[in-house]
Amino acid sequence: MKPQLRIGMVGYKFMGKAHSHAYRSVARFLDVPFDPVMQVLCGRDEAAVAQAAARFGWQEYETDWRRLVSRDDIDVIDIGTPNNAHYEIALAAARAGKHILCEKPLAMTVAQAREMLAAVREAGVTHMLCHNYRFVPAVQLAKRLIDEGRLGHIYHFRGVYLQDWIMDPDFPLVWRLQGDVSGSGSLGDLGAHTLDLARYLVGEFSEVVGMQETFIKDRPVGGKMDGGLSATAGGGPREPVTVDDATAFLARFENGALGTFEATRFAGGNRNGNRWEINGSKGSLRWDMEEMNWLDVYFHDDPTGLQGWRRISCTEGSHPYGAAWWPPGHIIGYEHTFIHVTYELLHAIAGKRSASPNFEDGLRNQQVMAAVERSAANRSWVPVEQE
Repeated sequence: MKPQLRIGMVGYKFMGKAHSHAYRSVARFLDVPFDPVMQVLCGRDEAAVAQAAARFGWQEYETDWRRLVSRDDIDVIDIGTPNNAHYEIALAAARAGKHILCEKPLAMTVAQAREMLAAVREAGVTHMLCHNYRFVPAVQLAKRLIDEGRLGHIYHFRGVYLQDWIMDPDFPLVWRLQGDVSGSGSLGDLGAHTLDLARYLVGEFSEVVGMQETFIKDRPVGGKMDGGLSATAGGGPREPVTVDDATAFLARFENGALGTFEATRFAGGNRNGNRWEINGSKGSLRWDMEEMNWLDVYFHDDPTGLQGWRRISCTEGSHPYGAAWWPPGHIIGYEHTFIHVTYELLHAIAGKRSASPNFEDGLRNQQVMAAVERSAANRSWVPVEQE
């Protein structure tokens, strides 16, 4: 029998559901060194967390994350809370010697992210940041092609992340629209994913220039997120929105590539439009999360008369993670990205090493976002701080 790895997870709504599904499924489909045990689910609302624990398959529930972190029967702390709680929970978990999986963005500020990275390094625990889109097979195949030099020298990265779920002016003032809880709006919620993919596929950022806008300045209070990207109506007075509704920025990468980025929750008709394209001296790649199983590929050296984009169905056994799932052409979905995250986390813990992406990536992503925010405020190019 495989050794057990006991999980304690804080948060039980949108990400809690996705992570729970991953822990239940990973050892049934992929070869992992541990059997993950869904030991304790934690949340402040006892009735709601008890119901979620029973539904998702957790053995116990807890209402105080401090008690959870101090328990001897927990090996991993999974942080799926609103952003303002990441810092305190992660520091406590590291000091308690727990391995950590944390949802993105890592922190509210660069200073917090730097302290969190120092804490996990000092504790010697495995740490991972849940940028799940890295683990789409098509994205992994893109990474392989780039690393093999198939695109040559990279000239451009252009990425957008477009949603439309808060366009109604009467949509309530939920936590994702409050800066003291979320830290930022579209930039941290959506743009963080795009810039992490850019760093993963192209390289580190050098400087940025950006702009931000809040289109709906105030919203009714009293509404609640339902665990996804919708909410119950707010019945109270209107209060200010304190985050960006949309962010756009240009970037230069350290390797000389140019980047264009857009993140907005006001792009009508786009439910989860996470898309990017990369152009290099030998070819190009492009990908769309709403069609996540396909990677569009173009190579300059294709024979004359056959040049043009080709669409690859990334479902072959030779493709990243492909052998774990279904016959070719039988597609996988959003939930599988979290299973792949869990697979990588378990192997990192077994190898006594950091996973990827980890808290260092979280810090670097935070530094890019901070530079974009400074640029938007100053209306000027801003260098990206290095660790």
